[in-house]
Amino acid sequence: MPNQKKLKFGAIIHGVGGNIAGWRHPNIQADASVSLEFYSNQALKAEEGLFDLVFIADGLHINEKSIPHFLNRFEPLTILSALAAVTTKIGLVGTLSTSYSEPFNVARQFASLDQISHGRAGWNVVTSPLEKSALNFSKTIEEHPDHAKRYRIAAEYLQVAKGLWDSWEDDAFVRDKEKGVFFDPDKMHPLNHRGEFFSVQGPLNIGRSQQGRPVIFQAGSSKAGKDLAAKEADAIFTGHPTLEAAQEFYQDVKNRVKAFGRKPDELVILPGISPIIGKTEEEAERNYQEIANLVSIDKALDYLGRYFEHHDFSQYPLDEPFPELGDLGKNSFQSHTNRIKKEAKEQNLTLRQVALKETTPKPNFIGTPEKVADLIQEWFEGKGADGFIIGSGVPNGLNDFVNYVVPILQKRGLYRTEYESDTLRGNLGLPYPVNRYSKEVIKG
Repeated sequence: MPNQKKLKFGAIIHGVGGNIAGWRHPNIQADASVSLEFYSNQALKAEEGLFDLVFIADGLHINEKSIPHFLNRFEPLTILSALAAVTTKIGLVGTLSTSYSEPFNVARQFASLDQISHGRAGWNVVTSPLEKSALNFSKTIEEHPDHAKRYRIAAEYLQVAKGLWDSWEDDAFVRDKEKGVFFDPDKMHPLNHRGEFFSVQGPLNIGRSQQGRPVIFQAGSSKAGKDLAAKEADAIFTGHPTLEAAQEFYQDVKNRVKAFGRKPDELVILPGISPIIGKTEEEAERNYQEIANLVSIDKALDYLGRYFEHHDFSQYPLDEPFPELGDLGKNSFQSHTNRIKKEAKEQNLTLRQVALKETTPKPNFIGTPEKVADLIQEWFEGKGADGFIIGSGVPNGLNDFVNYVVPILQKRGLYRTEYESDTLRGNLGLPYPVNRYSKEVIKG
């Protein structure tokens, strides 16, 4: 069926990986997080697999307990600009904070990436949960905005960025050498924004790309995060332990999209998964254990602490019930810390069990290529996802997925056999964002 809805895939390129001890594996490149060759090879492999995008995560605060990948990694826009030069079709999505940056600069940076890549840029909008991020930006911890304020800032920030991206109508730059006309002044539009947090005149000093403007991603799963995504975003990066949880989230967000007057298909929902694939179930299990067994309990406690403002969990008994933490974590990774506390209480887990579970979670998507393909199909057809962001939880994880799982999904008619478009927006099946000033002309 040619018009059948197809899966969407992204690849998160995560250097030495999200596992705190994964870099120790003999088959993992120890300097992968700062290796242009590694990132280029991963992007090209994802493009070979006809993925919609590569995704670069980021954060603004580290300490000696941070996972190795966080300690020494590329800034997203820098590496994405390099990847734009070695790829041709795949989208390029990077994380950047609305709490510690200025809308004019960010709008210009992503518009530049969008031009460089001929319409393949995307921005993952985050609000920087860690309080100590403030200390890197000439602020005190007390000046770090609370959860609700961060999302108010983000909402206005996105309005400013979108307004700046509309500074120039699509045909504003005439470039008529004979007549000496470089642009049509009637198609240049200052923004003149005055709001609660930002005052931005504009116009932006770069025009629109083939896809109009960068695709907006959002990764929060709190109520505020879901509302921001439903109102402003084009895609949402999320994560769920079960299909039932994914289905509940999917329906909730799609309903919020409709409540904001948008069509449900205008927001693509992409849970993150880290498939572990083997020729047999036993081989897949061995691949998982090779990574899981590298983690010591002290490193697991460090990893867990990051979600709670780098709380020191070493002060508690390991084999007694998970400690009562009160509101700790409510102003950081809120949805994540709420889940951890809830699961620990409901399942009567010890601190040791929680730490190891969070540090080396056994993925749902583990097994033979056919089993992983079956699970992906189940989630997709069961309305738990529009596609997935694929992480590489073990060495060669992305290669295995592209080589063995993608062909199965293609044979089932669930996944593309060629790119539909030259732009990220086009491949995701998202509508072209008509310039707001062009709309006025059309309506008039």
